[in-house]
Amino acid sequence: MPAKTIKVDSAAEAYLTVLKDREVDYLFGNAGTDFPSIIEGLSKAAAGGAAAPTPMTVPHENLAVAMAHGYYVATGRMGAVMVHVNVGTANAICGVMNAARENVPVLMTSGRTPLTEEGFDGSRSLYIHWGQEMFDQGGVMREMVKWDYELRNAKQIETIVDRAVTVAMTEPRGPVYLSLPREVLAEKPGDFTFQSPTRRVAARGASADANALDEAAEILAAAKNPLIITASMGQNRAAVPALESLAERFALPVITYRPRYVNISSDHPMHMGYEPGAYLPDADAVLVIDCDVPWIPSLHRLNPDAKVIHLGADPLYENYPVRGFQCDLAIRGSAGSSLPLLEEAMAGREKAAKGRIDARRAKIASVKSDQAAANKARIEKIAAGSAHMDTAWVAHCLNGVKQDDDILISESQLALGNIALRQAGSFFGTSPSGGLGWGLGAAHGVKLGQQDKRVFCVVGDGAYMFGNPTPAHFVSAAYKLPVLTVIMNNKMWGSVRKATLGLYPDGAASSANQAPLTYLDPAPEYHKIVEACDGYGEEVKDPADLTAALERGLKSVEIDKRQAVINVHTTYDDAAAIADARR
Repeated sequence: MPAKTIKVDSAAEAYLTVLKDREVDYLFGNAGTDFPSIIEGLSKAAAGGAAAPTPMTVPHENLAVAMAHGYYVATGRMGAVMVHVNVGTANAICGVMNAARENVPVLMTSGRTPLTEEGFDGSRSLYIHWGQEMFDQGGVMREMVKWDYELRNAKQIETIVDRAVTVAMTEPRGPVYLSLPREVLAEKPGDFTFQSPTRRVAARGASADANALDEAAEILAAAKNPLIITASMGQNRAAVPALESLAERFALPVITYRPRYVNISSDHPMHMGYEPGAYLPDADAVLVIDCDVPWIPSLHRLNPDAKVIHLGADPLYENYPVRGFQCDLAIRGSAGSSLPLLEEAMAGREKAAKGRIDARRAKIASVKSDQAAANKARIEKIAAGSAHMDTAWVAHCLNGVKQDDDILISESQLALGNIALRQAGSFFGTSPSGGLGWGLGAAHGVKLGQQDKRVFCVVGDGAYMFGNPTPAHFVSAAYKLPVLTVIMNNKMWGSVRKATLGLYPDGAASSANQAPLTYLDPAPEYHKIVEACDGYGEEVKDPADLTAALERGLKSVEIDKRQAVINVHTTYDDAAAIADARR
């Protein structure tokens, strides 16, 4: 049995050593009075006397979790976050919710107010050590994590770290929570022995049932109008070419509804866009892959005779309190391994279905041609000066400066139909939990994990403020992580406006000059915030000026190695919002 014995000055040093051994690269921290032993251990590691993850000072907890989220989706490697007792835990909850709903593993930790009033190293020494104690600090996180625990003593460090890591990395993946009392971290074990490499590993993903895949193949092959809907499948990049192969071979149209990843290349002949509503009434078979909400029942009408198949590591989304979508067949299994097997099962039925496949292929080509024409007309109207700057124009201009292997993070209403997203791992969208403030931190986490790539971050003005821009710009400058951030500034909570108009299209709010609790006006000069951290900022109001401004921002990022913010004034179309709310 492989084992290492090291001399440590504290339990915190032992804890950090095991984290590093378990391939936790970074510790994203927002420190408090519970951190002294952690800081001492990190200092010893920096001086070459110990091992530890690389510490990163992140001056807001939500930002720290978002960075760990972004680092994981960019690299597949889990990060650790540590925050200050209950107050830091409370600030981190939005980020943890985002990670939980997107099945992103994060080792979320926080210190715990000292357990004892005196008598131990680490006992209470400050007046806040009484007011910050809770009966159940882990309860703040419990509903959103897969596992939570409190470290009790130094001897269990290896077991508890391995438990946290293996649970987080087992499908369906997700965040875990560990609290770390100050006295426990300050223990002096002296000699510390642990296994290296570990003999505790995450469970491998479940293999899809062969009979279930055969049943799915029969349903899809027999269908005249089948449809595939996905949102998060592309987190597993190996699944993308598998879906592209299946869809191309059998002419299966694919909708990526509220996508969080590149699930299929945007110019793939079977990629039908981002809205399912127009296709559901005629669909006679629907394959839902890694998609929590494939349509909205109050807005979309599914053919009542359609057979519906759900496929994924958690096809029924068991931690959602209510999710009642039709399901004739549920298959638990990774899309990356299941889709090639599904294609193989359909191969024996290909000849019999050839007529339907050929007819679909021609029909889909016609629909895609119409979509392209509509997108082109929308852009030409703005270019001609007959329309104001909107999200489609921002996407169009981004598309003109972005390269295929650049990475785009979006916490916005960016019109994805106007931007090319071809490569798996080149796009990351916000979690379905809607914890605003994710985009800035995620972009910096992605940049940390892919430092050779250009990273674009597109956020709404509200999301930018929620993203803690001053801490975010500090992190970018301190750790040399230049990102080009584009703010789509419509001076309002666009989603709130859309929801209100969708429910009350002819109500008082629709005719109000500024409906209450909706508008962010007067708008701050967002582009000046980044200048405090030696970044480049620019404001754009004329659509004709946007491309040049983006190029100047890229020069700052690429040549000068300075972060950049382009504050783009966009318009809000109430009629379009009502129509969108009803799609």
